[in-house]
Amino acid sequence: MIPLLTSAETQALDRETEERGTPVEELMERAGLAVARSASQVAGGAYGRRAVVICGKGNNGGDGLVAARHLKGWGMAVEVFLLADAVELGEPARSKLAALERKGMEPRSGEGVSIPRALDRATVAVDAIFGTGFRGEPEGRHLDAIRALNEGPAPVVAVDVPSGVEGDTGAVRGDAVMADATVALGAPKVGDVLLPGGAHAGVLEIADIGFPRDLLHSELMMVEPSDVAAWLPTRPPDAHKRSTGVVLVVSGSARMTGAPRLVAEGALRTGAGLVTIAVPEPILSTVQAGLSEATFLGLPATPDGSISEAAWDVIAPELGRFDAVAVGPGLSTHEETAALARRLVTESVIPVVVDADAVSAFAGRASDLTRRGAPGVITPHEGEFARLFGMPSSEVVLDRVGFARKAASETGGVVLLKGPHTLVAGPDGEVRVNTTGGPALATGGTGDVLTGAVAAMLARGLEPADAASAAAYIHGVAGEMAGRTLGEGTMAGDVARMLPAAALTVREPA
Repeated sequence: MIPLLTSAETQALDRETEERGTPVEELMERAGLAVARSASQVAGGAYGRRAVVICGKGNNGGDGLVAARHLKGWGMAVEVFLLADAVELGEPARSKLAALERKGMEPRSGEGVSIPRALDRATVAVDAIFGTGFRGEPEGRHLDAIRALNEGPAPVVAVDVPSGVEGDTGAVRGDAVMADATVALGAPKVGDVLLPGGAHAGVLEIADIGFPRDLLHSELMMVEPSDVAAWLPTRPPDAHKRSTGVVLVVSGSARMTGAPRLVAEGALRTGAGLVTIAVPEPILSTVQAGLSEATFLGLPATPDGSISEAAWDVIAPELGRFDAVAVGPGLSTHEETAALARRLVTESVIPVVVDADAVSAFAGRASDLTRRGAPGVITPHEGEFARLFGMPSSEVVLDRVGFARKAASETGGVVLLKGPHTLVAGPDGEVRVNTTGGPALATGGTGDVLTGAVAAMLARGLEPADAASAAAYIHGVAGEMAGRTLGEGTMAGDVARMLPAAALTVREPA
């Protein structure tokens, strides 16, 4: 997994690297060289091309000054704009300005229309305005420069994080540079990946500028394909259907007969050998008609057609036959059904995936989730998360990482917070970011498919955090593959059917 650094972690990394003998001035020199190489590549070469480099007063600005000097040396015509007075620069950026001036390059202030005019002639532009510590909204000359970069014709290479994006959260509170490429120095920053900031980064390039590998660590990690390939279980030659994961799906109600089928198909297509669907008796025949490969268990129903609390007496004796249970999609919010869901989650002796209405069953009583008898994964979307913890969903959006981490700590289990991007938080404080998926998944039922996939991974023996991370990644790839074929007409069933191909893609990359 790739660490995603905050501004504080970035500063500590600079400091600790310097303590080991590499001065910040040398790191800045290497960073500027990496940015210059990226800009030259984006421009299609250096000789005869034109670059505009816009620098702020911080270390990012210093990186930009170094990049400008290298681009000039490679034969590119370079115009440099410094959005600060020279006296505002700290070291080592001030030394880099002096080195630039010794090459006969005098930065301009960027007042008036000088930046837009320069950008009109440019082959490439470098955004070195703000660094990872930026907060809030850009103003004044900085705002004008950001708007000029976005409105100009030249492709933009951002240094470390696009200016206007908050490096610690990915939040964008005002204007922000829409980069074509972002050169992440040493490791990506949180704002390069988490949305909406991640949508501003363009192609993310990670530049090795000499940080010691053992210092590159964070509690926020980005999942890579190689991680998932290592987690995915493999069927041995003598495998049989009961040795490859047996899943129980407790789901559905009179008004939600599709959810159980989607959960079951998600589990089967993620490699579970057997799936049993437990639904209210009145809808049993309807659900049976939609899926040939599952087995079925009819449960006592409420007058409203949801699962009755009395169903516990049917489910409990059966749990020992299964390796994992998925509960929640389509259950309804009926009081008896909610009580059944709470009992199943807290008394199950096998790993449980808690989703949808089963999450809502714990609204106002999230602490009860600590009483679970077996490990598992809680998989809310932002609305369900907000109901669970009694807060506005708009607040969750502002700090998804922080709230996911806090929820995992408070519940003592793994929390998979759905959304762009899906987060997997463990009680140890680590949060994993899944970057696969996309708009094709924005359709009803895809979350049910994911629930089934997580249950299959648990049933096949993965630890909860790995099961959730692997399922989210494969599910996202399946969504991308279905979307490329079907576009906005993609349905949840299409995503489920792509899960095997998605897993193969990860196992055997082209």
